[in-house]
Amino acid sequence: MNLKDKKVLIIGCGKSGIGAAGLLHQAGACPVLFDAKTDLDVQKIKEKLAPGVCAEIVLGEVGEELKKQLSLVVVSPGVQTDTPFMKQFFDAGLPVWGEIELAYQFGSGRVIAITGTNGKTTTTTLVGEIMKNYFGSVFVVGNIGNPYTDAALSMKSDSVTVAEISSFQLETVREFHPAVSAVLNITPDHLDRHHTMENYAAVKASVSKNQTAEDFCILNAEDPYTEEIAAKCKASVILFSSRKKLETGYYLDGDMICSRFDKKETALLNVHHMHLIGVHNYENVMAAIAVSAAFGVPMDVILETVKHFRAVEHRIEYVAEKKGVIYYNDSKGTNPDAAIKAIRAMSRPTILIGGGYDKQNTYDEWIESFDGKVKLFVLIGQTREAIAACARAHGLENIVMADTFEEALDICVTNAVPGDAVLLSPACASWGMFPNYEVRGQMFKEYVNGLEE
Repeated sequence: MNLKDKKVLIIGCGKSGIGAAGLLHQAGACPVLFDAKTDLDVQKIKEKLAPGVCAEIVLGEVGEELKKQLSLVVVSPGVQTDTPFMKQFFDAGLPVWGEIELAYQFGSGRVIAITGTNGKTTTTTLVGEIMKNYFGSVFVVGNIGNPYTDAALSMKSDSVTVAEISSFQLETVREFHPAVSAVLNITPDHLDRHHTMENYAAVKASVSKNQTAEDFCILNAEDPYTEEIAAKCKASVILFSSRKKLETGYYLDGDMICSRFDKKETALLNVHHMHLIGVHNYENVMAAIAVSAAFGVPMDVILETVKHFRAVEHRIEYVAEKKGVIYYNDSKGTNPDAAIKAIRAMSRPTILIGGGYDKQNTYDEWIESFDGKVKLFVLIGQTREAIAACARAHGLENIVMADTFEEALDICVTNAVPGDAVLLSPACASWGMFPNYEVRGQMFKEYVNGLEE
């Protein structure tokens, strides 16, 4: 689509919207940043724009005259697409793109797209490091925190883009076509937005909808939705598994990550020779190996990168050991499945901080995964009563409610003894108490690092 001198409405003035405005301005379009909130500071929004970028800013509502002038609507991931507000643009026949589609239309080179309920950031970061160790021009973008739109116009024909894609971002892809895609897992999350697991799984699966027989799709063999995705996917499917040996694909055999292709088994890497811990991370590594090998990176480059790779920030991140107590920051554990992986990775009696924003998830499987490890359960936020009721129903009584995050941390320190672990793994989003999980995790780390040795 030629957008030169065309008016484009960008819904949302956050990081994604600001990035979209910058790309559209450089492409010669006339961006209009819109937010329904009328109390935003227009000057502060303008200050977020890159130097030289011009954009009209509209707050409150989109007038009929403006609607008539529009050629395209770009929607930020946080904006639901099934609302009456959005319906007016679909009904008007306007194309509605998200950041991923917009950036893809203007970017160049080949794309790797990684999605899944959990493990996206770790896998995307690892794949990005592998690509940087083999290719010259590499961009790691998307839900990982680097807007795809910021990088698109810098890409060249030989560039490699590694994109972490959320379900929110996948709702608005149209022609987005990765050479290699990966669906790491699909477990309950964001049901307040997608309403049913069937809807959520379908959105995740759409990462491969434009792929062809020349492309590759990497899937978790242990996921209940894998078979359905594989049946509809036109790309060559490569599986990985942490539970069984596969006839073809990558799998965990004891402590060894192995591959089998053309009936030949190859032992690739002992899990004790890398820095990541937990079965979920072994799955992330297998996915990263599968993605990178399918993309054409030599196995020696892949494995050498894996051996030196360390956990990403806020994902079962070792913070410090204070007075014999180890503190782990898993603020990115924003749903029960992610939090299950964190508690399973603990090898010490654990004081666990949970709770936060209510995404309509259930907590039974999370509580069941504690397996006697949780010596004290400290709960915060909107979901604390519901989680406490669920925990008590499963026989866990050592529960403490905290009104603030700092109070929760104080409780942990008071009750921890040498040999314990304190784990922040909330199983809930941070909204309501924090702007995002990064701020929550950073506050945890600052508090811990401020403790006496």
